[in-house]
Amino acid sequence: CSPAVEPSLLQPRETDPMNVLIVHAHNEAQSFTSSMKDLAVDELTAQGHTVVISDLYAMHWNPLASAADFTSRANPEYLTYALEQRKGVESGSIAADIRAELDKLQAADLVIFSFPLYWFAMPAIMKGWLDRVLVSGVCYGGMRFYDRGGLKGKRAMLALTCGGKPHMLVEGGIHGPIEDMLQPILRGTLAYTGMSVLPPFVGYHVPYLKPEQRAAILDDYRQYLHNLDQLQPLRFPSMDAFDERLNPLPAV
Repeated sequence: CSPAVEPSLLQPRETDPMNVLIVHAHNEAQSFTSSMKDLAVDELTAQGHTVVISDLYAMHWNPLASAADFTSRANPEYLTYALEQRKGVESGSIAADIRAELDKLQAADLVIFSFPLYWFAMPAIMKGWLDRVLVSGVCYGGMRFYDRGGLKGKRAMLALTCGGKPHMLVEGGIHGPIEDMLQPILRGTLAYTGMSVLPPFVGYHVPYLKPEQRAAILDDYRQYLHNLDQLQPLRFPSMDAFDERLNPLPAV
């Protein structure tokens, strides 16, 4: 007979209601990635959380960081984008679409980035969301990064799909570990801005799967979301391990 299963393994710990932002980037509303996004909305809402979606393709999101992002400029002669971001937030001159997304981000306790893997990265439209919405002076800047970042206290995770099989995306696999592939996002973006980064959820080999195999991935994703508080965040540097010039402190 099967061994007894502890009740704690069957039911997640109770959690306080969260504000969840799902930033979704897929150009087909009927895609499997979109089905994962819809499942996340259903599951998290059923748990009592409030879910807001930024569907970038449906929004016709502009991914281009440019001078057009400011109604007025601190330096109209030369564009230093990060500095203008800071001034734009302070003066209220930042573009309305950026302000709206920044408000969603600042209200969120958990941010889920939902996308298909393109060339070992996220789609350009989502990268453009990061470029424009992770505003200097709010999300990062000066010595405010990693565990002192402007978004400290928030959690973030990736929910992505790809065509490769699991054995291709591990240590020794043809593409190497999926976590290594995603470091520019996991470390260089999410952890850098102070967020606690949960392990990514990956739907592998999606374009080639049978319906029942896709259904199994959705079941796994539902269970993943059902047990978010039991996931251990990925580990990244602490600013406490470095001096004021960011030289490593001697090991104790």
